[in-house]
Amino acid sequence: MAHLLGGESLHLEYPTHVVFDSVTIGISDGDRIGLVGRNGEGKSTLLGMLAGTIEPHSGRVTRRSGLRVGVLDQSDTLDPENTVHYSVVGTMDDHEWAGEARIRDIIAGLVADLDWEAKVSTLSGGQRRRVALAALLVQDWDVIILDEPTNHLDVEGISWLAEHLNNRWPRNTGGLMVVTHDRWFLDAVCTSTWEVHDRLVEPFEGGYAAYVLQRVERDRIAAVTESKRQNMMKKELAWLRRGAPARTSKPKFRIEAANQLIADVPPVRNPLELKKMATARLGKDVVDLIDAEVSFGAKRVLKPFTWRIGPGERTGLLGANGAGKSTLLGLIAGTVQPTGGQVKRGKTVKLAVLDQQFSALEQIGEDRVREVLARFKTTFNVDGKDLTPSQLLERLGFSRAHLSTKVGELSGGQRRRLQLLMILMDEPNVMILDEPTNDVDTDMLAALEDLLDSWPGTLIVVSHDRYLLERVTDQQYAILDGSFRHVPGGVDEYLKLRSATPAQRQPAAMAAETAPKPAGPSGAELRAAQKEMNANERKLKQLTEKIEAVHEKIAAHDQSDYEGLATFTAELNELQAQVDELEERWLELSEILG
Repeated sequence: MAHLLGGESLHLEYPTHVVFDSVTIGISDGDRIGLVGRNGEGKSTLLGMLAGTIEPHSGRVTRRSGLRVGVLDQSDTLDPENTVHYSVVGTMDDHEWAGEARIRDIIAGLVADLDWEAKVSTLSGGQRRRVALAALLVQDWDVIILDEPTNHLDVEGISWLAEHLNNRWPRNTGGLMVVTHDRWFLDAVCTSTWEVHDRLVEPFEGGYAAYVLQRVERDRIAAVTESKRQNMMKKELAWLRRGAPARTSKPKFRIEAANQLIADVPPVRNPLELKKMATARLGKDVVDLIDAEVSFGAKRVLKPFTWRIGPGERTGLLGANGAGKSTLLGLIAGTVQPTGGQVKRGKTVKLAVLDQQFSALEQIGEDRVREVLARFKTTFNVDGKDLTPSQLLERLGFSRAHLSTKVGELSGGQRRRLQLLMILMDEPNVMILDEPTNDVDTDMLAALEDLLDSWPGTLIVVSHDRYLLERVTDQQYAILDGSFRHVPGGVDEYLKLRSATPAQRQPAAMAAETAPKPAGPSGAELRAAQKEMNANERKLKQLTEKIEAVHEKIAAHDQSDYEGLATFTAELNELQAQVDELEERWLELSEILG
């Protein structure tokens, strides 16, 4: 594949530390690359060097002649005096952009709910971010670089963006680099993952799930000393393999290696034991919303509904921005009163809220972290072990040096973690998490999820992070057109219900009818594809057995007989070539079957 963009021997350092030391990387046609790593390791810096906005101290950035590179960074570069219309399509006449199905789809997917002639200065931060993303995507690029593109997008918007990027270029053309903490998005879009750590960039094949598998195996083989991190990732891997299906594009028989790695790893949580503990702490009554409804003036936000929240329930709430999720959380927390119906709370309920505004930290900005921790208990029981507050803090990614830091001087991600720690140390039995993934990297999300696995209480989560919702909750509810309903099929069912009402996403500025989507494969084609896939998997299994047999022959053969070993090696290479060919076809069939 043709080289598009890359860097040779890139070196960058700041007065206090070296960010990259002689890093050489390349992006070729067809690459879809996700960048992961702890906050501060240099992910955004690497994107900046490749985009040309940051100059390395040594080394050079290479790019193909005439390459068009589009960049969405974390800064706001929109002109506040321009309208949404001008910001997205510039001076294009309405009939020009409305006549292109791709541009219509981008507008419908990202800015359908915005006033087309509103000035950028009147928009919220999230709305401006969506306008900037739409303005980037309507243009033609050979390489697109995205830094946290899923911020401020709801579940539906993230799903749309993944589908758009997957279909944007013909196969094996174009290049994509993306930094995001949304692990579902990484799996849905990326074909390779680069981990940025310790002044280097380490490539892995596949999306996030494949990266987790390879990283665990790498750590195991190297016998690394980071046992805490390794166990956490093994637990993450255990959920990936045992939890929701289709988390990897590899055929079923290829997960045997993963299953061996997690053979001794228990399930991520014991729901019966946690529910038993929650019942003991909470009693049977938690919060009952009976025929509750909420209206603000003439606008009805939530239609009458009944929801009895039980002890130990782990629930995820789904809904578009502005659908009423925050209002529902207010009903549960008691900060919003129903305009109809009633809300009953159990006598033993002790509720805590992790909100998006860091409200719990506003009054303690001048206090040092150790002073804050000293106000709580000296030990806390987690997974049957007594931990001190500083040990809990370390488990959430803080170093002991941070104990002397003032709360107001912490980064956004550190403040988010401290806020969560303060809630856990206050020992509530009902906890509401409102967008807990903001400003948190993927490693920290895994640590957060690991901690929540052993927390015995009622958990309610609002998040646009599909991976987190499926990981830490056992059931999902959704708010659709003001109606509250259970969605047994989770996020997939919610997206289907939303897509059943496409008029909701049709922008008022649309000047032409949306082009119909190409018809999918017929029933006969689907049956034929399924039949071929089944036969394909049987052949792959047979080839795997043959490969294992050849390995056994090599192990038993005289190691000094180089000619005989060469024969076995040639046979092995031939079998592996057949496996690779069948795997490629398996992936094509899986795309047809959806």
